[in-house]
Amino acid sequence: MNSFSGKFWAGKLVGALIGFVSGGPFGLLVGAFAGHLLDQALARFISGQDAVAAGSAGRAQVQQVFFRATFRVMGRLAKADGRVSEQEIDAASHIMNQMGLTGPQRQAAIGFFTEGKDPHLNLTDDLTMLRNLFAQRAELAQMFMEIQLSVAYADGKLSVEERKLFDKLCRDLGISAFQFEWIHGRIQAAMRGAHSYSGFNGSAGRQSNHRGSDLKDAYAVLGVKSDASDDELKKAYRKLMSQHHPDKLIAKGLPEEMMKIAKEKTQEIQTAYDLIRRSRK
Repeated sequence: MNSFSGKFWAGKLVGALIGFVSGGPFGLLVGAFAGHLLDQALARFISGQDAVAAGSAGRAQVQQVFFRATFRVMGRLAKADGRVSEQEIDAASHIMNQMGLTGPQRQAAIGFFTEGKDPHLNLTDDLTMLRNLFAQRAELAQMFMEIQLSVAYADGKLSVEERKLFDKLCRDLGISAFQFEWIHGRIQAAMRGAHSYSGFNGSAGRQSNHRGSDLKDAYAVLGVKSDASDDELKKAYRKLMSQHHPDKLIAKGLPEEMMKIAKEKTQEIQTAYDLIRRSRK
């Protein structure tokens, strides 16, 4: 029985009175039972409304945590090797542009990025909250690491200091070394592929020249080996598309401003899959 049902009694009272007037003692019982059912229905409705409100509030809190931690960690990584390069600043600005951040939102992101650069800022609370979120939302963990790696590689390489920081992040966030390397390999391939096969549009007669390195990167973007069967390839593709589906990520707590980033990730996956499929014909 709904826990709210005990708080509602008006239906029972009114039903009992109407039943008694119209049918005597027997009518009283019937009316009270009918009123009881009405009270239960009302309790379920209100309980459902409260659950929706709580769910919306919870999602908003997740989005705030993800947003703040994303830019603080981004700042910490940018400063890991001692100085923040122009490429890293441009990459962070590109992420903000992708998110369409303007006015107070952009200032907040810049503020979090600047805070993250300060080595005295303790990120423990942020990382603890993220770890709790990621325990139930693995897709968000993947997206978080993909964003951080994309910015870290803005200058073309991952420094020793940045690598050490990523290792610590993985430990703090509960991300296994295997999972990180899988994400790491996909991001490296996607960034190389952005320069080599991004022009491939999947239309007959308009394919770009496919070099062996392009196909190798395409397989890496999907996280599979080149000898994977067609079924294995399709399974990996569908899984990645599901994991990066913008609507699903928003429902999990990804800030809505990051929907465009998620859409670009799905386009990378789609482009790689189309390239491999055509190479196999």
